[in-house]
Amino acid sequence: MLVMEQLDTNLRNYLKQNYNKLTWNDKIKIAYDIIVALYYVHKEESIHRDLHSGNILYSQNNDYWYISDLGFCGPVNKPLGAVYGNLPYIAPEVIIGKEYSYASDIYGIGMLMWEISSGQPPFTNLDYDYNLAMNIVDGMRPMIVSEIPLEYKELMEQCWNAYPKERPDIKILKNKIDYIKKSYYHNETKNIVKDNIIKPNTDSNKIYTSQVYEFKNFPEPRNAAEEEQKGIYLHMLNSNSM
Repeated sequence: MLVMEQLDTNLRNYLKQNYNKLTWNDKIKIAYDIIVALYYVHKEESIHRDLHSGNILYSQNNDYWYISDLGFCGPVNKPLGAVYGNLPYIAPEVIIGKEYSYASDIYGIGMLMWEISSGQPPFTNLDYDYNLAMNIVDGMRPMIVSEIPLEYKELMEQCWNAYPKERPDIKILKNKIDYIKKSYYHNETKNIVKDNIIKPNTDSNKIYTSQVYEFKNFPEPRNAAEEEQKGIYLHMLNSNSM
């Protein structure tokens, strides 16, 4: 669903201002709206190519979230083989030079689901550079926040799977988030996963925009076990703080 009119705010600013007020029903509803919007984009046989929270817009009148910037914006003079996007939301197969696809949009949804769960953009404590890109390809994903609904967590992880064919297509994704939304409407504490994970830094003033990246000689993407991901993430954090 392409949106051209001026709406009230984008997801990034909305979470920054309202995250502490949101219940899990609220968060799931936001994810549901975004997934439904992408469903209609894919139904028209279009690929978005640049999903991130700056491109998700909210209408207070309709109490609904829309997707904007349907891949039309980007540099005309992008070098051959370069990638345009917001690095944490770019699927690993695109980082290594493969074409955008429906599945790469689904990866972006996984990152948006994490952002909704945490209240901040992915990898906010890290530099958006070659090292981050390499670690994403090597299986690193954002640290999952504590007290997250189990079904939501599992669906998010399916979306950001390193292998495009292992991600749900948009129809399956829409059906699953619809089930989760209905399931949690009457019982918000159902199957909440509690874990002692690093608390996200919601006070970051870092600027997050799409840009051109040029990466070469990356290996094929892979999945990493959750404990391995934590190790990679902590190593990256320590390297950035030096």
